[in-house]
Amino acid sequence: MAHTPARSLALALLAALAGLPALAQPAPRAWVNSLGMPFVRIAPGSFLMGSSEAPEALARAFPGLERRRLEQLADEAPAHRVRITRAFYLGRTEVTLGQFRRFVQASGYVPESEADGTGGYGYNPDYDSAQSARGDAFEGRDARYSWHNPGFAQGEDHPVVNITWHDAHALAAWLSATEGRRYRLPTEAEWEYACRAGTRTRYPHGDDAALLTRHANVFDQDAAPHWPRWQAQAAPGHDGHAFTAPVGSYAANAFGVQDMVGNVWEWVADWHAEDGYAHSPRDDPQGPARGQVRVRRGGSWHTWPLYARCAFRNWNTPQTRYTLVGVRLVREIEAPPERRPRR
Repeated sequence: MAHTPARSLALALLAALAGLPALAQPAPRAWVNSLGMPFVRIAPGSFLMGSSEAPEALARAFPGLERRRLEQLADEAPAHRVRITRAFYLGRTEVTLGQFRRFVQASGYVPESEADGTGGYGYNPDYDSAQSARGDAFEGRDARYSWHNPGFAQGEDHPVVNITWHDAHALAAWLSATEGRRYRLPTEAEWEYACRAGTRTRYPHGDDAALLTRHANVFDQDAAPHWPRWQAQAAPGHDGHAFTAPVGSYAANAFGVQDMVGNVWEWVADWHAEDGYAHSPRDDPQGPARGQVRVRRGGSWHTWPLYARCAFRNWNTPQTRYTLVGVRLVREIEAPPERRPRR
């Protein structure tokens, strides 16, 4: 039976009269915080994390890629059963530029792209990646680029980029202190659990990379003209955006969250280790205790289909700020009070 406000109040009154503790009410399905971030309740459950696809199978699915790329995915294995034992709130979308701006204005925090004077990365149509030392797709680091200037136009409803892992952690810490509820980055396991939303396919929509542009903002025929060097790797079709898209532009998955694949890479809490899955506990894995690089997940508007799969793991140093990288937050759900037996 549904717990209407009136019925909940009646139950609480009856419990009080009987000397019993009030029944804990379930957390609402959706919730919006003080910065306007919408959250969705993710229920506990189990899933198969990672991938054990052989390079031969991936070669058939992604025939245009060099073999070495398909052999560099060993950290996705072994596929292993994981149990998420507690419900949590997950941001329905990535943190937006407007939400991050409100955080900066309210807290006085100075993001690393400005604080250390080295800036971030950005799109420059006159920049030639083939002539750069690293062959990078973007220009930087450069003080011209930061969280509020990635070199292309963004609205306040676009995902914030050029933020470091430390910036993301600072946002979560400030919200925790301000609201009195614990915010944090999702663990890698929580992230993949929410991304898959009950599926076991390469993408939330299925295995077909040709259908990606119907479901996500990835490197496609809208973005490829800006980078003709990688035209062959672009997903077929048009997702409607050459750069970032307003968050929530594509349909939610079965858990009610959006943009888990594409738009921007998302920092998660975990350190990265190549053999981490071989040593991972079954219940609520937290990742290695230490490391050199932090994991980011989900792909971006500039990501090739191979790297937009649910299982793919990317990583960077915590100080990295890049025009493809943003964040999505978790807000923990408080455990209900322990029920004590009546004496």
